This record gives sequence, C-alpha cells and structure tokens, in this order.
Amino acid sequence: MDTMRDRFIATTGRLLDEDPRVAVVLADISSDGFAPARRRHPERVINVGIREQLLIGVGGGLALAGMRPVVHTFASFLVERPFEQVKLDFGHQDVGGVLVSAGASYDWPAGGFTHMAPGDVALLDTLDGWTVHVPGHPDEAETLLRHAVASGDDRVYVRLSLQSNEQPVAVRGEGGFVTVREGSRGTVVAVGPMLGNVLAAVEGLDVTVLYAGTVRPFDGAALRAAGHSDVVLVEPYLAGTSTAAANDALAALPHRVLGLGVGRRELRRYGQLDEHLAAHGLDAASLRERIASFLTR
Repeated sequence: MDTMRDRFIATTGRLLDEDPRVAVVLADISSDGFAPARRRHPERVINVGIREQLLIGVGGGLALAGMRPVVHTFASFLVERPFEQVKLDFGHQDVGGVLVSAGASYDWPAGGFTHMAPGDVALLDTLDGWTVHVPGHPDEAETLLRHAVASGDDRVYVRLSLQSNEQPVAVRGEGGFVTVREGSRGTVVAVGPMLGNVLAAVEGLDVTVLYAGTVRPFDGAALRAAGHSDVVLVEPYLAGTSTAAANDALAALPHRVLGLGVGRRELRRYGQLDEHLAAHGLDAASLRERIASFLTR
C-alpha cells in the first residue's frame, strides 16, 4: 500500500493537470516526488528551498492572485515555524489555501524534536476559519485533498501521517463523524490513524465508536446523537486538543470527557514510531486500560 504522502504527490500532480488555478509550493520536502509535475507545469510547481516563512508568504500571494495554492512541508515547518505568516498571509488577508503536512507528531523520530509537531492542530485552533482534515488511510487522504482543493477559497489543513489504518472509512470532504460501531456504555471518538488501535482496544467493550477524518469543524451533532454522557477522544496529536469542542457540544447535558493523545513531556530518546505510540499510551493495550478505567469510574 502506498503512503498518504505518496498519494498526496500523485493526486496533486493530477490536480495540476486538471485545474489551471492549482499551484504547488514546496520547501525542498517532497521536491523529487513533484519533479514530473514540475516538468509539465514549471510555472505552477514552485520550490522556495528551506525558507518556511517564504513558503507561506508565496502561498498567500498566489491566493491573492486568484490561484488555489497547495503548500507542503513537514508539519513542524508548515504550522509551527511560520505561524505568524499563516496567521497574517492567509487569515488576516482573508484568502484561502490548502496546507498539506507530512511527519505528523513523530513519524520520523530520528529527525529529533525539530521534526515533531504534536501541537499543530491545537495551534491552528487559535485561528478562525480553518478546516482540519486528519485522514487515516491513503484513500481518505485523496478524497479529503480533492475536496479541499475544490472547496472554493477556504483555508484547509490536511495532516498526513505514516500511521495508517488497514481499511479506509467512507469519509466526506465536508466532514462529519462516521459511526463505526454502536454500544451503550460510552462513546469513543477515534481520530484519523488512531482508529485501528481504538478498535483493537475496545474489542468486547460495549461502546460506540465514532470516526473523525475531519476534526474542524467538530461534529458536535454526531457526538450528541450518540447519546452518551461519557466520551473518550483519541487523537494522534496533543492530548486534550478537542476536549473543549466536545465539552461545548455537550454543554446542555451532564457529561465527562477524557482526552487521550500525545503528552506534553518531550521524549528525548527518539526510538521508533511504535515506541512513541506506546510511550504516550496510544498503543492498543494502553488505550484499552485507559478507556476501560475511565468508563468504570
């Protein structure tokens, strides 16, 4: 199976062929993958080098000129390092674009903490008007990317990861949670690539599982419709990122919310991706213990 990043490169290459408004802006990352597209569309595949603030500025400028920019690099260099430019060149100028990240929270541990971005979605939460997609499978990444590029002049963040579920979910570009299974003791919301571990963790537990391939806007209606006062959020980025959204959705009802995700403590022994999952309690065994404990309290 190809990776989400592989699918992004292939899909965006086709979008460049299909839509003359689409332009791709890179900061060296994935530039080799876009070489064929650059040969076909040299004026719409732009590599600014390792200049992330310029990356965002060029994207914003293209949007002001009527283009639909797709801006890409590692999450830490796309959201965190040039955050002021994201805030001003897209938000303040009130233009749209599609930011597509790679690397996720800790996809490449050998790169060190500079290449980790567990706080990216929480940081974007401080800004108004961003749609945030977190696909859990390459097929979902393609669906959500195509919708993002076609969605007028909206501001969209697509968060890609090496972590992937075995099977895709039939996500919709406009968002909305998908009910994967129903139960009576509580609701577990699995975000993107966390679904596989969540399903393994809740095997035999009487819970509803909702799948979120899109986390902003947050589907509060689906959470309320699940009908449970106990809610667990399992997110592949900073723990608690969506607890406020869940609390707001359930404000009229007595409820409890547990936010599971990446902890704030920096892990300085970088190890492998699976070791990070376990260290943050996001492997199936740890999730089962944490979810079961919460539901029985």
